[in-house]
Amino acid sequence: MTGLQQRAELQRRIWQIANDVRGAIDGWDFKQYVLGTLFYRFISENFAAYIEGGDDGVRYADLPDDVITPEIKDDAIKTKGYFIYPSQLFVNVAAKANTNESLNTDLANIFSAIESSASGYPSEGDIKGLFADFDTTSNRLGNTVKDKNTRLAAVLKGVAELDFGDFDSSHIDLFGDAYEFLISNYAANAGKSGGEFFTPQHVSKLIALLALHKQTSVNKIYDPACGSGSLLLQAKKQFDDHIIEDGFFGQEINHTTYNLARMNMFLHNINYDKFNIQLGDTLTEPHFLKDKPFDAIVSNPPYSVKWKGSDDPTLINDERFAPAGVLAPKSKADFAFVLHALSYLSSKGRAAIVCFPGIFYRGGAEQKIRQYLVDNNYVETVIALAPNMFYGTTIAVNILVLSKHKPDTTTQFIDASGLFKKETNNNVLLDEHIDRIMAVFDSKENIAHFAKSVPLEQIAANDYNLSVSSYVEAKDNREVVDIAQLNADLKTTVARIDQLRKDIDAIVTEIEGGELEV
Repeated sequence: MTGLQQRAELQRRIWQIANDVRGAIDGWDFKQYVLGTLFYRFISENFAAYIEGGDDGVRYADLPDDVITPEIKDDAIKTKGYFIYPSQLFVNVAAKANTNESLNTDLANIFSAIESSASGYPSEGDIKGLFADFDTTSNRLGNTVKDKNTRLAAVLKGVAELDFGDFDSSHIDLFGDAYEFLISNYAANAGKSGGEFFTPQHVSKLIALLALHKQTSVNKIYDPACGSGSLLLQAKKQFDDHIIEDGFFGQEINHTTYNLARMNMFLHNINYDKFNIQLGDTLTEPHFLKDKPFDAIVSNPPYSVKWKGSDDPTLINDERFAPAGVLAPKSKADFAFVLHALSYLSSKGRAAIVCFPGIFYRGGAEQKIRQYLVDNNYVETVIALAPNMFYGTTIAVNILVLSKHKPDTTTQFIDASGLFKKETNNNVLLDEHIDRIMAVFDSKENIAHFAKSVPLEQIAANDYNLSVSSYVEAKDNREVVDIAQLNADLKTTVARIDQLRKDIDAIVTEIEGGELEV
């Protein structure tokens, strides 16, 4: 079986677990139990592999808890960020799940113990609350303890039977890919809710490549609205062979999704000291002020959400928004996220941000912010994508690329709306599409109906409109009609019709003459 076939089989079985076990529970809610169980198994096996240290003669799961000395525990927490006793490992709990009448409370105690093991250590903030959404006592699992335990045991059994192979780098990739597969499928089937926190991998890849373009090393990668961390992780995939000095930073306002992002970091083998994911409203409670600037920023912020804006008189003096002289509208925070990202961007880096297309042509405050961005030469490229690429929305979004080191004052516009492959529910970007976009992004070549670099003066004369369609002429795919040839064809056709009429008249006359003779 090939790697692709193994992955496809694994994904099929994961989706089957979710569908078979959830019963009457809404899939969007029940995802937490499947995702949480996957995460529990991963950190258990990851931790056991660390303790065993490659010694085939040691199996951590078989050891009694009382052989663990305080020194062993202290050293493990400093390295891994958390501690799990042998009896608490996934493999041991899953083996007895079907007969454990206190399974739900035992799991709750184990999760609490794992989180509290980091108390007082540098990893405390990264571990605390990781299992908060894995509520083993929730009535969503059933009205009785027996019902809850039956459903939990089924999830544990299903996840235990998944074949991830030996614990090595490919094992980690399989865990991470399985996790992302489940998240993306729930997102695809959850309508609007899903699209708010998961960026499809093909779009994430393009965004990561744009932000990291021609950088052999970056200090840090940042996503101010990181959702489940999919953009940060795609940046990691695209940059594995290069230097990321201080790791991955992100902020997320939704508590459940914030937990998913932290789990996702661990699942992709990013240790606690290499990521910093914080909870809170990026626009009004920004983190990482002491960590900026960032050499690479990737983001897919929520489209046109409401925010305090002018209702908070202190925001106009905020160093992120003050330079523009105006705040984003209270009903449309899009440019607030853009200005936030710009203020966190280093002089050598790039920010690649998914944007709602309306912000590029509307008037009022948004026009003034566009003027600030263009006049200060921060807009490197605006890319128009095809519609229906994101879960829960058919909008044809744009990608805005910001830079503080442009060599000239032109702004590039790329119309990539024709680059996609139609799949069952959504359109997708293939690698060949991404390669074509990146090639022209790099060259800044003008290509008819695809890409054009426009001088600042022309954009200013056009009221600082940054819509791609204002500068890249769409290709006319209508059939070209040769009028002269058409007229000649019509003349020939009319002559044939006239001749046919004469022939028919002659035949009729001949027939009528024969009838008279009879």
